[in-house]
Amino acid sequence: MRRFLVAGNWKMNGDSAANAALVAGIIAGLEASDGVDVLVCPPYPYLAAVAAQVSDSSLLLGAQSVSEHTAGAFTGEVAPAMLQEIGCRYVIVGHSERRALYGETSEQVAAKFQAAQDAGLTPILCVGESLEEREAMATESVIAGQVAAVVAVSGVDAFASAVIAYEPVWAIGTGEVATPEQAQDAHFHIRGLLAAENADVAANLQILYGGSMKGENAPGLLSMPDIDGGLIGGASLKSADFLAIVNAGVEAVR
Repeated sequence: MRRFLVAGNWKMNGDSAANAALVAGIIAGLEASDGVDVLVCPPYPYLAAVAAQVSDSSLLLGAQSVSEHTAGAFTGEVAPAMLQEIGCRYVIVGHSERRALYGETSEQVAAKFQAAQDAGLTPILCVGESLEEREAMATESVIAGQVAAVVAVSGVDAFASAVIAYEPVWAIGTGEVATPEQAQDAHFHIRGLLAAENADVAANLQILYGGSMKGENAPGLLSMPDIDGGLIGGASLKSADFLAIVNAGVEAVR
C-alpha cells in the first residue's frame, strides 16, 4: 500500500531564525505521524542548516529545483550531486512556476528528472494545466504530454523511484482549490497513463495534490483513492498549518 507524503515547498521564503523555529515545530509534531512521510524543501541557502537540524529526526529534506548538468560553467546553478551530498533525498522538478516564469520546457524538465535520479535523488515531477488549458478541455492532453516527455528520456520504470505532483495551476496561490472529485480525476488519469505501460509501477507511484491544500480541505482530498499526499506551498510556512495537513494524512492512512 502506498504511503502518504506531505511535502512543504517553502518557495522564496524564510530566514535562519524563522526556519529553525518552523523546523523545530514540525519535528515536535511528528511523533504521531505513522504512515505519513514528511518533507520540507527550503531555499538553497538554508539547505545545510536545515539538513543539520533534521538529521536526528524523521523529517526529510528536499530542494526546490536542480540543474540538468552535473558540473561546469553554469553560473547560479546547483548540480544534483551537490544536493545529495548536503543531505537532500528529494528534489522538485518542473514546478509550474519554473515552467511559467523561467521558461523550463518539458524536455528540460525531463533532463532534470534523469539527472536527479542519476545522483540518487527522488524527483518530484510537477505536472498540471493552466486555467486557459482547463477551460479548453485540454487538461488530460497537457498532463499526458508532460509525463510523456519524461517517459521518452527515462522510461516508465523510472517512476518506481519518483513522485508526481499534480498542480492545477489555476489553484496555486489563488485560494481556489479543485474539488476532491476534480483532483481525483486528474490523479486517476496520471496513474492510468503509466499503467498502460507498467501496471505495477503505476500502482505503487505516489501522486501528490499540489493546489492550495490546507488543513480544512486536506481530509476530503486525501480520502480520494489516487491522492497520496500533498505538495504544500503557503500552508507549509507555519508549523501548525502544515501539521494539520500531516494529521489529516494520519487520519486517512489506508
